[in-house]
Amino acid sequence: MEDLTTGSLPRHLLRTASFMLVTMLSQTLYFLVDLYWVGSLGKEAVAAVGIAGNLSFVVLACTQVLGVGTTTLVAHACGARDGPRARAVFHQSQWLAAAAAVLFLIVAMAGRHAYIGTLAADAATARLADGYLLWFIPALALQFVLATMAAALRGSGAFRTPMMVQVVSVAINMALAPFLIFGWGTGLAFGVSGAAIASLVAIMVGVGWLTVQFLQPEAFLRFGAATTPPRPEAWGRLLAIGLPAGAEFSMMAAYMFIVLVVARPFGSAAQAGFGIGLRLLQAMFLPVVALAFAASPVAGQNVGAHRFDRVRQTLLTALALTVGLMVFVAVVCQFAAAPLVGVFSPDPAVIVVGADYLRIISWGFAASGIVFVSSSIFQALGRTVPPLVTSFLRHVAIFAPVLWLAARPGFDLKVIWYLSVATVVVHAAANFLLVQRQIRLQEARLVP
Repeated sequence: MEDLTTGSLPRHLLRTASFMLVTMLSQTLYFLVDLYWVGSLGKEAVAAVGIAGNLSFVVLACTQVLGVGTTTLVAHACGARDGPRARAVFHQSQWLAAAAAVLFLIVAMAGRHAYIGTLAADAATARLADGYLLWFIPALALQFVLATMAAALRGSGAFRTPMMVQVVSVAINMALAPFLIFGWGTGLAFGVSGAAIASLVAIMVGVGWLTVQFLQPEAFLRFGAATTPPRPEAWGRLLAIGLPAGAEFSMMAAYMFIVLVVARPFGSAAQAGFGIGLRLLQAMFLPVVALAFAASPVAGQNVGAHRFDRVRQTLLTALALTVGLMVFVAVVCQFAAAPLVGVFSPDPAVIVVGADYLRIISWGFAASGIVFVSSSIFQALGRTVPPLVTSFLRHVAIFAPVLWLAARPGFDLKVIWYLSVATVVVHAAANFLLVQRQIRLQEARLVP
């Protein structure tokens, strides 16, 4: 465990964010390299991976439920110097993660054909997506366990181990992917499915590595399944915090789903352009996401220690860093969108869609950064309903007009991007005001 309730908050934030950034950089580097290899197989292959990518957002939303609840409750226990409570939260989170992984595996494998049939623009894309998901769904199921282990470590202030596990597993993934996709040296080319097989092997290595770490006798958080059976009431506490956060994140999956459906009549080139643009967007947001992940355990431990002055300072410091970074990234998108998309596809139609997406959506980058950071502080406070409400209202403001306009002649995909920018500005302002109010309310409860 690392104490985050004393010392310099900017130093804590930058140090923990640096660990998270290395983790996310390695993961995103894999995504981009994987996309590069898959891109050489044609636009249908890129579109197939994009369809599978939407399912990965669903899993990210589900693991967000487990991760946010685990990080918050472990951080609160660590801030209050309550080791037994921290270990009890960890044990229950692992039971819950295992149950969720099994349920997801059964449902996703059974429903993958219906899912693909809804989104694929043509038969070739559907066939490739099916082969990919056959291997990718088990990899996604393991993410439940892997993400929850890493979340428990983050709550205790330990970022180094999950960073090392992530970097090594991604390196394995990147090394295996071209051999399995193209059959280098073996003559066994699995095509798009090879990328998914590489992901499955890499995640299995990561889960095994972290499991060994938690079996060490000297570990602060360690497995003790024999003496800690599943407790539904403990699961309820985890889910009470995590479910709103996961539902908020699932809005992103719903956004992707609707865009892919609306883009379907425009063909696989439009779906591929959006998929590439979205992957590039994820890469550009890495510093912000890293800061947000860092802010949650830093603020969470201070909530547990009743140091609300430091919670407020964590919010303002993280916001200042975030806005500065996002302004810089937005400028890059304005001038280099087309060349960036062109790295992953030579198809002019794909480049046009991807570049338009990046140039327009970048106008809302600073506001999006504010949304990320304020949501993380809400998680640290254990109050995840307010950001869910603001996120829901924002997405309704996008979905309703888009679904109405998409059925009319002359509809252009750029309408979606402009609506996204307009609504995220309002979303950011609402979240910023609400999180400051929540800090004041919880601080006031401590005043005798």
